[in-house]
Amino acid sequence: MSVPININSVGASISPQAGSPLHDLYARRRTNEPTAIRAPKTLHPLENENLRLLILENISQEAVATFRSQGYHVDHYAKAFNEEELLEKIGSYHGIGIRSKTKITKKVLKAASKLLVIGCFCIGTNQVDLDAAAQAGIPVFNSPFSNSRSVAELVISELVALSRQLFDRAYELKTGVWNKQSKNCWEIRGKTLGIVGYGHIGSQLSVLAEAFGMRVLFYDVLNIMPLGQARQVDTLQDLLRESDFVTLHVPELPETINMISSDQLSQMKTGSYLINNARGRVVDIPALIESLQSKHIAGAAIDVFPHEPGANGDPFGDELNSWASTLRSLPNVILTPHIGGSTEEAQRMIGQEVSQYVSRYLGYGSTIGAVNFPEVDLRAIAAGQDNQIRVCHVHRNKPGVLKQINDALSPYNVEKQYSDSKGEVAYVMADIADVSPTDMGQLKDRISNTDANILTRFLT
Repeated sequence: MSVPININSVGASISPQAGSPLHDLYARRRTNEPTAIRAPKTLHPLENENLRLLILENISQEAVATFRSQGYHVDHYAKAFNEEELLEKIGSYHGIGIRSKTKITKKVLKAASKLLVIGCFCIGTNQVDLDAAAQAGIPVFNSPFSNSRSVAELVISELVALSRQLFDRAYELKTGVWNKQSKNCWEIRGKTLGIVGYGHIGSQLSVLAEAFGMRVLFYDVLNIMPLGQARQVDTLQDLLRESDFVTLHVPELPETINMISSDQLSQMKTGSYLINNARGRVVDIPALIESLQSKHIAGAAIDVFPHEPGANGDPFGDELNSWASTLRSLPNVILTPHIGGSTEEAQRMIGQEVSQYVSRYLGYGSTIGAVNFPEVDLRAIAAGQDNQIRVCHVHRNKPGVLKQINDALSPYNVEKQYSDSKGEVAYVMADIADVSPTDMGQLKDRISNTDANILTRFLT
């Protein structure tokens, strides 16, 4: 259920990144001051075209300010765009930043004639057709860990609120009804929390829950070292049978869609609770409604839904999800509008992380952190080395491509080169020296016209 940690960032084969201590070691030169560092050269597209970014869904203003400070033209909108709006506007932009509501489909990608990069300012990337983006030479970046703490804290608050029927009591008093009661209200101390998916969120939640005196079980498709006294169980069924609270923290994959349906709900304890802050299609909500109505499940908290409104203020009704009004009417059911990662801290960290990924790709060609693309990086060209240019070549992964590229580069000195592939797409970066301005266009045309070419950029 967890996404395996990408270990490339510590692998010996990966070139150090600009701004990192290791990269700084490479950039040092002997001067009167031993610690002096040569700054990286700022690169620009060969065509010197002003890069335009479309930023949607009220992404952090700090990220917008970062892009503008780097000279990008940024159009920023608070709302999500539907497919029709995207088809109308996407052809003018080189990059797009979205959260979870804007859908980047294959049709949209075909219309995105200039698009170079997609930034998902959130955890998930299922709102993007990742394969189609890769085939178009477009890397997709996200921030898989920055809002982990925010989601974990929300779950803790939901555990307490469900076990005390807090939302119902608060709503009654707001409508003028005094209804003090303790029946079927519990402490969470001593209860068992079952965590499905023991990744960054699940493991942080595990520690917080134990601090409340809870017993923690978790189920994951990977064997994971538990934190504290948490214990991994062999099957989802084992977890469901033993847990007083079940909370879901898995990505949306074919094998996780409706992973909690009638059979799984029937295996949960009578009087237990279900929490879903993962993805909307992970839970079969009509089946959950039946289980709540029968009192088998005592309460639920749901932050994500199969279909969600496109903007704040839009209705959440049966026209969007046919069961919405029934779900809204049930007691001890907490419904929140996809706010798991909606804290100032999380959005600031997400904005910083994804904007750095996007800027490093546009400016230096680095794909470290891409979810759909081979991860390739080269140490920066030092300032003052004006005779060097960077070649960024995305191509179909087939035999003979590197020979063609290196044949094209053979008249010049290749300072450094690195390539990798992922599925049907491969990516090579090379820094070459002593290319005259008149040669650059011819060299770019030669590489772009190779039979496996997807996208070729020259950064100078």
